[in-house]
Amino acid sequence: MYAIIATGGKQYKVSEGDIINVEKLGKEAGETVEFDQVLAVSDGELKVGTPTVAGAKVTASVVCEGKAKKIIVYKYKRKTGYHKKNGHRQQFTKVKIESITA
Repeated sequence: MYAIIATGGKQYKVSEGDIINVEKLGKEAGETVEFDQVLAVSDGELKVGTPTVAGAKVTASVVCEGKAKKIIVYKYKRKTGYHKKNGHRQQFTKVKIESITA
């Protein structure tokens, strides 16, 4: 059984027991999170929502929060001597999928 959920402007295909990184949720480790935006659920047959599946939800527990690897952002304009170097580390929340109800 798997489900496709939407959170943080992205979509994720999840099954029970999966550990995924989602955009930062601001929750402490050990707390539970419910994802209501379930776009599709499959348990033998696929149920696709319009836009979401009615009554479906995915329950997950927060494992930890962290930051991803640093990405270098380099801006440059030729012939003017302009260049600027910046770094960015995206924050994320690692969650473990506990149950999928449809």
